[in-house]
Amino acid sequence: MSMFGQRLKQLRKKRKLTMQEVADYVGVAKSTYAGYESGYRQPTIESIQTIARKLRTSADYLLGLTDYPDPPAEINHNAKEYLNVDKLHWDGVPLEKDDLELIRHLLERVLRDRTSPKDE
Repeated sequence: MSMFGQRLKQLRKKRKLTMQEVADYVGVAKSTYAGYESGYRQPTIESIQTIARKLRTSADYLLGLTDYPDPPAEINHNAKEYLNVDKLHWDGVPLEKDDLELIRHLLERVLRDRTSPKDE
């Protein structure tokens, strides 16, 4: 059995789904889906993406490109909110509350300078 097939089967069971339920979701026959788990058949890229959605994982996990079955949470790109994350560090050196306050003030000043009208 391929790594892909093993991971399909493990996650399907972990998510308490039958082969039929996953096959129906993907739009293939149960025998076709069973072939994916056994390694006898190879799904299309679109099918892999659909299976990953149904199993609440990533295609990367199913394909063996990562060992983390749970998809990453959406990354928050708002620096203001990110600075509130506990245990932030810079290359392993913990950032203290005072450090973060200084960074916050610096960023606010940068933005204020950027948005204020320039003196001619």
